[in-house]
Amino acid sequence: MERQTSQKEIILNHLKEVKTHPSVNEVYLQVKKKLPRISKGTVYRNLNDFVEKREVQTVPTEKGCRFDGDTSSHAHFICNKCCGVFDVFDEVCRDCEIIKKKKTKVGEIKNYKINFYGTCRNCS
Repeated sequence: MERQTSQKEIILNHLKEVKTHPSVNEVYLQVKKKLPRISKGTVYRNLNDFVEKREVQTVPTEKGCRFDGDTSSHAHFICNKCCGVFDVFDEVCRDCEIIKKKKTKVGEIKNYKINFYGTCRNCS
């Protein structure tokens, strides 16, 4: 089993604590406050590692990839104006969980990603 370094731990903890879906740069700037000598490359490599291991998920926006430390099944709302990303945990997700338990003609559904696009309340 791979050793969890303090850098990895701090990066992952930051993502699990925030609900803002930060970019690589935003994660880097926040983590740098605790680890002043960390490089952006280290943050980037660790984020990719977390995504590969499914400890973190990505949310694509027009301004680049955002990261979500909440790996539970849920949808995202992405604002077309500010590129803000917001979690959606309502009846849509409950319906998807029901569908996920069924087998389809092409196979068994293990996971899903749903993104809604529109204008957020702040930009309206």
